[in-house]
Amino acid sequence: MKISIDLTVNGERHQVDTTPWITLLELLRETLHLTGTKEGCGLGECGSCIVLVDGRPVNSCLMLAVDARGRQITTIEGLVSNGDLHPLQQSFIEKGAVQCGFCTPAMILSAKALLDENPDAGEEEIKQTLSGIICRCGNYKKIIEAVRTASDGKADS
Repeated sequence: MKISIDLTVNGERHQVDTTPWITLLELLRETLHLTGTKEGCGLGECGSCIVLVDGRPVNSCLMLAVDARGRQITTIEGLVSNGDLHPLQQSFIEKGAVQCGFCTPAMILSAKALLDENPDAGEEEIKQTLSGIICRCGNYKKIIEAVRTASDGKADS
């Protein structure tokens, strides 16, 4: 049984025919070919699959695609503007916060949601926001430094 859903991903409207049990993660990766969103555990425990839904971080492995109807979805691919990296992306590169890169999209998107809400977020708030995302490389210090740099406005705009 297929159903049709409308959703906006990275500012582009999509109408997709899918089955009711497909997750948002599967739809993004397999149907829309946006592979920046990663699947880690598939249980919502590692945070690797986080995307922004209406500006809020959501584990896309736990959200059914049908529940994204009419919503605004932002993936890591959607942060690039006119070929320029988002300041958080640039800061992650400059601070060496990217190692294997598996958690990076989720970290950046979660940090974006935080900084959109509180541009002056401090270290404790950053740590709390990112606490649900597992970095397999243990690169937390550089990740927090990259987000702090972006929050301080030191990252290139």
